[in-house]
Amino acid sequence: MRIHQPPAGTRDLLPLEVAQKRWIADRIQGVFHQWGYQRIITSTLEWVEALTAGGAIHPSTVIQVENTSGGRLGLRPELTASIARAAATRMAGDVFPQRLYYNANVFRRTPGGNHGRQVEFFQTGVELLRAGGTRADREILLLLADCLGSLGLEGCSVILGEASLTRSLLNLFPPSDQGQVRACIAHLDRVGLTRLGLSTELEQLALLLFDLRGEPRTVLQKVSHLNLDQQGQQVVHNLKNLIERVEESASTRLSLILDLSLIQTIDYYTGVVFEVVCVQNQQSRVLGKGGRYDQLLGLYHPQGESAPGIGFALNLEEVYSCLLDSEQLPRSAPKTDWLVIPRDDQAEKAAFDYAQTLRHSEHLVRVELELGGRSPDEIRQYARLCNINRLAWIQADGKPEIEVLENAEY
Repeated sequence: MRIHQPPAGTRDLLPLEVAQKRWIADRIQGVFHQWGYQRIITSTLEWVEALTAGGAIHPSTVIQVENTSGGRLGLRPELTASIARAAATRMAGDVFPQRLYYNANVFRRTPGGNHGRQVEFFQTGVELLRAGGTRADREILLLLADCLGSLGLEGCSVILGEASLTRSLLNLFPPSDQGQVRACIAHLDRVGLTRLGLSTELEQLALLLFDLRGEPRTVLQKVSHLNLDQQGQQVVHNLKNLIERVEESASTRLSLILDLSLIQTIDYYTGVVFEVVCVQNQQSRVLGKGGRYDQLLGLYHPQGESAPGIGFALNLEEVYSCLLDSEQLPRSAPKTDWLVIPRDDQAEKAAFDYAQTLRHSEHLVRVELELGGRSPDEIRQYARLCNINRLAWIQADGKPEIEVLENAEY
């Protein structure tokens, strides 16, 4: 029966996995705090029109839960749209830049049906709003590097692209061909690119664009030989400046790969875009994505006033998978420090009071109370199984008798 299983695409997280993912989230959150970011919590439910306004989310990926007189409601498939809405309306009069972070679950349907695929994901990320320019881009990339460093992740690279530069390169194609070329590049479809029926010159240009990835200086050198307009040349200059400033930072050893074929099939981003990739055991995982979106806030502002923004999201499941073999990850759920046992019914109040005294001590202490129905030997066996090494047997007068189980794990 369905009551025995969670819905397809979702799953339960048991205490050990919760503890491990909490460890990851806590370390990332600590980095966010160090950089001055404040947590924001937005509604899990949003108007579908609000979620899809920026073009980043296709309506088919939104899990809709209800049609109301005010419109269609859906579960958020990502956080950027919700934060942009909140920032452009309720936070419009705040000081800026606004540094915000989140740690939340999101829900996403796979177009064409889930067929058991995951629909619930856990993300943590940041949005740096009302701040444009290379300095803000650099902050986000170095913040990302700090997050990865706090987890001890190795083998990670940031694949960096530039949406406006890639659009400039696509503008070299006739308008009738741009959509098909862009789709082929976005889906890494080299064969499809050669079957578009382009002229020899345009096909060579398309293949060059397809292959514009690798060591940043080498890629930029190739781009410098293209016939870019003045705006495109300025973007190349800014990108070169950003890469140099990130690489010269003493606080990070971030591995950058420049990939100007890194584009989406949507017009969500307006500047730098990036993916975080981790390679372990010859397996590559995308840990997160981000980029600049300088037109998004204007879609949610009542007067259409736009403002720059940039951010990233890390997928905690993918990060968790890369850390499974790490010695840093907790190998057990948090254990209880004390088990308090009333000797008889008359000692019940004293036992509750003693447990509260332990809980309110200077350091965080986990304390359980024995609820009765077990013999002393059964109580000790339970404590050993749960790795509880300190037992407090309480008399009716409140006097404790402390027992330390020597073969319990500390």
